[in-house]
Amino acid sequence: MKTIIIGGGLAGLAAAYRLAGRDEITIIEKENELGGMASSYNIPHPDSGTYHIEKYYHHIFASDRELISLIEELGLGNRLEWLRGTTGYFFNGKIFPMNTPLEILRALPLLDVVRLTLLVLKAKRIKDRTPFDDITAKQWILDNAGESVYNNFFHPLLASKFGDNKDKVSAAWLLGRVQIRSNRGAKGERLGYMRGGFQSLIDAMADKLKKKNCKIVKGKVYRIDINNGAIKGVTVDGKRIECDRVISTVAPDVLEKIMDTKLSGIGTDISYQGTACALFGLKEKVMDDIYWLNIKDDVPFGAVIEHSNFIPVSDYGENLMYVTSYFQDPESVLWKKSNDEVIELYLKGLEKLFPGFRKNVKWWRLRRDLDTAPVYEVGYGKKVLPYKTNIRGLYLAGMFSEANYPERSMNGSIVAGFKCAEAMENIE
Repeated sequence: MKTIIIGGGLAGLAAAYRLAGRDEITIIEKENELGGMASSYNIPHPDSGTYHIEKYYHHIFASDRELISLIEELGLGNRLEWLRGTTGYFFNGKIFPMNTPLEILRALPLLDVVRLTLLVLKAKRIKDRTPFDDITAKQWILDNAGESVYNNFFHPLLASKFGDNKDKVSAAWLLGRVQIRSNRGAKGERLGYMRGGFQSLIDAMADKLKKKNCKIVKGKVYRIDINNGAIKGVTVDGKRIECDRVISTVAPDVLEKIMDTKLSGIGTDISYQGTACALFGLKEKVMDDIYWLNIKDDVPFGAVIEHSNFIPVSDYGENLMYVTSYFQDPESVLWKKSNDEVIELYLKGLEKLFPGFRKNVKWWRLRRDLDTAPVYEVGYGKKVLPYKTNIRGLYLAGMFSEANYPERSMNGSIVAGFKCAEAMENIE
């Protein structure tokens, strides 16, 4: 059987990893590098050589069992380290650490802290999140913690992540988020990271695939050929490649544009939002020990992630910091403006938080994509796409899969790829 996988991100690589050696596999990736949302920059080291750092910030959680197992299976377990990711909150012109009860008390009124604590405890006890797919996160917070907790704590977080869609987001997403991110100690949240970056994971998967005669081709798929309800081939940069099966990891609306037919019985109306993520190389750190800074004040980004407060500066020879913002509209200035203009917008905002920041910058990179995350709105659970479609030989795996609901992750993409491969083997 000949199988084409559209997309060399984690879902596509994971599906190929499971199928390689049994099928004739070809991965088609339009970018210059594999990894998709987990791909990395190759940055010149200040002393000599180069180092890898992810284009979008990444870390993993202790609950990411399949990803951790894969890392160990590939012989990379010694690179995985568990560290503490500290959190802060910027509002009213000040940074408030938010890791210990005492620190939270300095940022929020006592009654809000009590209500927030009870809300988190309640969320952690909920096993079945399905009923909460039909309730907005806002309403659930208001019902269980009150308006003050919503306004002072959750509203800025939801606004920075979902923008104008913040009031549409489901409580199921919120519960999943709280449950995943509740592994906290006195010094912060326990998070995992691979020393040297996750590029080593992608490289190891690619090496394994090549050893099993899997082909990895740079190119763009312009057409999927379907005849009598079955896959017959794909057209890549003007060249037709015959195949029996296709695994698509691209957004469903993008998939339909390159197909001869509609995906009947499957909803393709999932809303996506984009991300503009800047990476700065700095002369000096801007925060003492905070890794993740959420921001309430009026600036054009929602979070500052100081990577150097998570992974030692010695790994890179310089200080690294991400600045990121989601956007919901393709007409957003974060998408329409040039790279230089977006960075200038960010620099002006950063100057408000960290006076003199501009002089601290050595270099920058900017990555922007339109479809980096689904909007987990009310009813999203009913839109999750199956691994098998009504077209014989066409399968789906990606952010839109069940494994990435109610929150996308590297682990979810790995699981989606694995389960898609299992679905293929069970059916054909």
